[in-house]
Amino acid sequence: MGEPASPNAVTELLVRWNEGDLASRDALIPLVYDELRRIARKYLAGQRHDHTLQPTALVHEAYLRLVNRKANWQGRTHFFALAAQVMRHILVDHARMHKASKRGGGSFTLVLEEEAGFAKETSLDLIGLDRAMKRLASLDPRQCQLVELRFFGGLSIEEAARVVEISPATAKREWATARVWLHHAMENGAEA
Repeated sequence: MGEPASPNAVTELLVRWNEGDLASRDALIPLVYDELRRIARKYLAGQRHDHTLQPTALVHEAYLRLVNRKANWQGRTHFFALAAQVMRHILVDHARMHKASKRGGGSFTLVLEEEAGFAKETSLDLIGLDRAMKRLASLDPRQCQLVELRFFGGLSIEEAARVVEISPATAKREWATARVWLHHAMENGAEA
């Protein structure tokens, strides 16, 4: 695995892509590929041993969906935020297809920080997590977006705060609140 690309290099390519330079789009993949694979491996690590979706396939599918999307890229953080959103949808769709074909599918390991007051890893249903996140989005869209950015996108508090245009202190408080809310919702159903 190579060194991470500088945020400026990624942002420069995204800006040129916005301007219609398709060569910049093509030059982007080597710069973001390792980071996307790292994120994909993290989320697929807790899957069942016979899971058919591999990190490489998740990255390729997410990248294809991203390049076929009309977006006004605002920089590296915005790109990874949208990548997180796309990966979440791919994982949920995959879990739904598996669950439809075999009872008990959709199992996923959610890694939450222990500072929230509960276990670091909790095994849960990805489809249930998606339902809970949709409920959270209806109550507080910004908190849902923070969860998506941090959990699915792997962004830091500072990066996520920049994306949602709030201070890091506010992002940290809302992240903590959202984690606790999701934990409660997953234990008691999405109606929590």
